[in-house]
Amino acid sequence: MQEADVIAVLREGFWTTLVICSPPLLAGSVVGLIIALFQALTQIQEMTLTFVPKFIAIFVAIILTMPLIFHALGQYTAYVGDKIVNGF
Repeated sequence: MQEADVIAVLREGFWTTLVICSPPLLAGSVVGLIIALFQALTQIQEMTLTFVPKFIAIFVAIILTMPLIFHALGQYTAYVGDKIVNGF
């Protein structure tokens, strides 16, 4: 196994992780920003107000992107499997 092969597998792993994690993180960030603006405009400083909408948004984002997540994981698994079978 060459150093370039290890770097390629790690790069693909990091890219797959980024693709999988981005939609829920973006959904949580956008909802958090909207709620923060709402709290600043109305001067409501309730700490528990942010948790439930963020939780729901992240859960919905995960459910909606489940095909993308499975596809990305399947591609990465096939990529690593091909590398193993071909002997790097």
